[in-house]
Amino acid sequence: MTENLFSELALKPQLLTRLNTMGFDTMTPVQAASLPSLIAGKDVIAQASTGSGKTAAFALACLQHLNSSAFHVQSLVLCPTRELAEQVAQSARDLAKNLANTKILTLCGGVPLGPQIGSLQHSAHIIVGTPGRVLKHLQKGTLHLHGLEVTVFDEADRMLDMGFADEIDAICSYLPQPRQTLLFSATFPEGVQNLAQGLNDDAVHVDVTTHEDAPPIRQQWCGIDAKDRDQALVSVLTHFGGERNMVFCNTKIECAEVSARLCREGMKAVTLHGDLEQQQRTQTLVCFANGSANVLVASDVAARGLDIDSVDAVFNHTLPAQPEVYVHRIGRTGRGGETGRAISLVADREMNRLHGIEAFMQQGPMSVLQLPDRAPDGPLPDPLYTTLEINGGRRHKLRPGDILGALTAHASITGAVVGKIDLLDQSTFVAVHSSVVTQALQQLNQHKVKGRTLRARRAG
Repeated sequence: MTENLFSELALKPQLLTRLNTMGFDTMTPVQAASLPSLIAGKDVIAQASTGSGKTAAFALACLQHLNSSAFHVQSLVLCPTRELAEQVAQSARDLAKNLANTKILTLCGGVPLGPQIGSLQHSAHIIVGTPGRVLKHLQKGTLHLHGLEVTVFDEADRMLDMGFADEIDAICSYLPQPRQTLLFSATFPEGVQNLAQGLNDDAVHVDVTTHEDAPPIRQQWCGIDAKDRDQALVSVLTHFGGERNMVFCNTKIECAEVSARLCREGMKAVTLHGDLEQQQRTQTLVCFANGSANVLVASDVAARGLDIDSVDAVFNHTLPAQPEVYVHRIGRTGRGGETGRAISLVADREMNRLHGIEAFMQQGPMSVLQLPDRAPDGPLPDPLYTTLEINGGRRHKLRPGDILGALTAHASITGAVVGKIDLLDQSTFVAVHSSVVTQALQQLNQHKVKGRTLRARRAG
């Protein structure tokens, strides 16, 4: 396969048609290296970074082997976080559009067990979930895997980093043999190697990280007085920030304080840290991803497992103690061939951390950025969108087209002013241009959607 085209693979016609409709013609390196073996039913151990196209690779494998007339769990995908599980499930649903009656269900913590048990009673073809919640259902007997054919460990290194080793071991005791096992990981520390040893001896090993170009990120540091750190952040954000910015802090308290300061300065900032309830966490990520907020202030633990595209700049409010954490932080920008930017605020007592990071990265000294000496011209431009939350979702048989149709029934609302629509189990978030918020709320609250009376409000 000289051009690595999807059309040259022995995929179901429905999948090839869907790929063509989605504009996917040429495979990424990890897809080209793994898909022939995945389709052939072989175990695969793949080393690939986030954003490499690995999700589509294993989702296509699961869908290729799926028998829609056999209504039992045929594939299980384990992910480190709920957010990644939701993204994986949505990607699989998008690819499965032409496969009739395909049911894909997410099982994640942070939400009640009851509705999940109800959904499992009607079974599903593909389960995507986090280890803790999947194990709980297995132990309760509400999830059965006797007909399982494919198991996927996605971002295995992150799952182990987050302390899921015991849960994964316990889940493995429920998995039937024979089955196909797929393991995807950006790195291969000892724990992941031990997990890989459980695969078949003829497992195919794929490593595309050596061929991945380092993302083009302009890295700079700015010397500051520790007492002026927050004001310095406001200054560099205002002067050098883009439409979508991430600010990393080392503690939950630091996150909350920094976010509050940025909001007082007129920025649309949202916070992500470990004390947030799952609903707040989901809403925060939706608002940042759909362009309703232009700054996400996050702790490292809370940001694990996220896959957020198109981050213009990363700001380190405080440098992390470990160089590996710094590399992970700045990797949120400079994706998809775009040039990214990373700016770190460094007080005198943190210079050793900076030198440690420079030595670890082996790219030479970072360039110095002078703190702007004039007052900022004002806050970052207001985001174009505002997010509305609707009290209905997939469980109410809603589809994105239903929401779009309800909104555009209003004379002043066209598809051009409706942004991203995030359909969850019990609720839906839709981004609309801030100029039509009043009309959108009126349209959704005063007219039925798919024959159902729903309530909509501003998120947040």
